[in-house]
Amino acid sequence: MALPERGPFPTVDIIIEMEAGRICLIERRFPPLGWALPGGFVDDGESLEQAAVREAREETSLTVTLVGQLHTYSDPARDARLHTCSTVFVARATGTPRAEDDAKGIALVDPDELPAPLCFDHAAILADYRRWRRERWPLF
Repeated sequence: MALPERGPFPTVDIIIEMEAGRICLIERRFPPLGWALPGGFVDDGESLEQAAVREAREETSLTVTLVGQLHTYSDPARDARLHTCSTVFVARATGTPRAEDDAKGIALVDPDELPAPLCFDHAAILADYRRWRRERWPLF
């Protein structure tokens, strides 16, 4: 069987739940600019879960505990740079996040009051997350 020469490329995004019902967003250092969930590409030999924990730590300096998977988002248009499939995890953390690595800024926000602009398809992801919080449908 021939291996594909092109994507889609696996990525992860992490909704980090903090104190007082807030979530952690990063302000991206590189294009596309704007606010985003912490996340990034899965490294060779790394599980999705390992990538989520690593990306959260690299971008926010937080050590997270994964609660579960929210959903996988695979619309080819979700990232204008290339076709990615992102598995989104919900995680919990305590402490004070710091912008690191690809993040130039960081914010703890109420998920019902999001900053703009949001990058990629993160507005849709966070709408699903808000619905999950209200309805408590199972994490996948």
